[in-house]
Amino acid sequence: MKIIRFEDPSGIEHSGVWISADKAKRIEGDLFAQYHVTEDILPIARLKAPLQPAQIIGVGLNYRRHAEESGMAIPELPVIFMKSLNTVQHPGEPIRLPRQLVSEEVDYECELAIIIGRETHNVAPENALDYVFGYTAANDVSARDWQIKWGGGQWCRGKMFDTFCPLGPCITTSDAIPDPNNLKLRTLLNNEVMQDWTTQDMIFDVPTLIAFLSGDTTLLPGTVILTGTPQGVGMGRKPQRWLRQGDTLTVEVEEIGSLSNPVVQA
Repeated sequence: MKIIRFEDPSGIEHSGVWISADKAKRIEGDLFAQYHVTEDILPIARLKAPLQPAQIIGVGLNYRRHAEESGMAIPELPVIFMKSLNTVQHPGEPIRLPRQLVSEEVDYECELAIIIGRETHNVAPENALDYVFGYTAANDVSARDWQIKWGGGQWCRGKMFDTFCPLGPCITTSDAIPDPNNLKLRTLLNNEVMQDWTTQDMIFDVPTLIAFLSGDTTLLPGTVILTGTPQGVGMGRKPQRWLRQGDTLTVEVEEIGSLSNPVVQA
C-alpha cells in the first residue's frame, strides 16, 4: 500500500491511499496508532511530504563505493548525524541554495528512508523489521563546504539548511517491501543519470541500522532514518558537479517512486 499526505482543492490536509496522480482514498486516524482506510475518494490538489517526522536521523558513508569515492575508510560502526525538521521539503517544491550562510558546494544524495512505526528500544536485528511502518524516498541534500570545511568536524551544519530533506512521493508500507536491501536507487540531474545502484551495497543493512540506533535509545513513531547513498554524488565526480539554480533533481527508489524538486537560490 502506498500512503500519501496531500491537500484537497479546499486546502484541507489528509492522509490517503494513493490511487493515481490526481486522487486518493482518504485515511482516518493516526498512521502510527490506529487508522482506517475509508471509501472516500478525494482529488489531490497538492502533494506533500508523506509525513511530518518525529525526528530525522542520517547515516553517513553506508555504501561501500560511496565511501571509496569520498576517499574515506569503510566505517566499523554506523556514522550518525541529525537533520532538523525544518529540512523537510515536499515533492515538486524547491531546494533552496543557501545565500545567508553561502554555500557553493550543494550536493544531492538519493536515499532509502525508513519510517519507524512504533516505539523502538533495544531491538535485535532479527526483530528490527517488525518496527518498520514503511519506507519512502529521500534526498539528503548536503552543503559540502559547510559539512567538511567549516563545520568544526561535525556534519550537521551542512545538512540542516531549509529544504535539505525532500521526502516522498509516498510511504510504501513494509508489507510491500519484504527485503529493503534489494532495491534499485537512481538520481537524475536534468534528466542525466548520476547515481544508479542498489541497496545491496549497504555496509550496514536496514535491520542492523535499526538495532544500532535503538540501542539504549528510544526511536519514536514517525522517526525517519536516512540509510546512506550510493556512489555518483556531485562531490565524487570529476569534475565535481554542484547544484545550481535552474537544475531539476529527481531521486527514484524502486517500489516507492520518483521524487523531483527544482533548485533555486534562497
